[in-house]
Amino acid sequence: MDCIKGTDKITSDIIQLLGKLDNTSYKQPLEIFNGSSLGQHFRHILDFYNCLVRDEAKGLIDYASRERDPKVEVDTAVASAAFLNISAKVHQMDIEQTIQVKADFSEIIDKKPVVQSSLGRELMFAYDHALHHLAMIKIGLQTNFPHICIDEKLGVAPSTLKFQKGSAAPSETNA
Repeated sequence: MDCIKGTDKITSDIIQLLGKLDNTSYKQPLEIFNGSSLGQHFRHILDFYNCLVRDEAKGLIDYASRERDPKVEVDTAVASAAFLNISAKVHQMDIEQTIQVKADFSEIIDKKPVVQSSLGRELMFAYDHALHHLAMIKIGLQTNFPHICIDEKLGVAPSTLKFQKGSAAPSETNA
């Protein structure tokens, strides 16, 4: 699966999950997240994709200058529409295009180093970042909303799934 199909897959998974949540649960501060909500985690995932889409034409991505749309944090329909929009825009990208990325390693305001990358590599980063937050979202759902049915594979990296499948095979044949 390439990075565009990966983006399609993860945005589809996100939209499907958003469809299972009501706005009250979605925006509720959760103790396990130190008072953050599920909605804030979804918004954070979206922010990175938005930076990539927004900054593509400039040729310089700055993930630290996120716009943080508060409507995405409180309304699952708004969030779903935003992820659907990202998926559509990604299909217009040339994943081979080189791009510069501003790095941000410090809370001190200083000059940010710039590194070279490609749109494909940055889509891989956004995917991995989304996967990481989906793993946290899964924990929040299991802890606070156990009645919501979620896929056991949510937030699990494809490499981990392949490893688990490969590790399980020998013991299954020995049974």
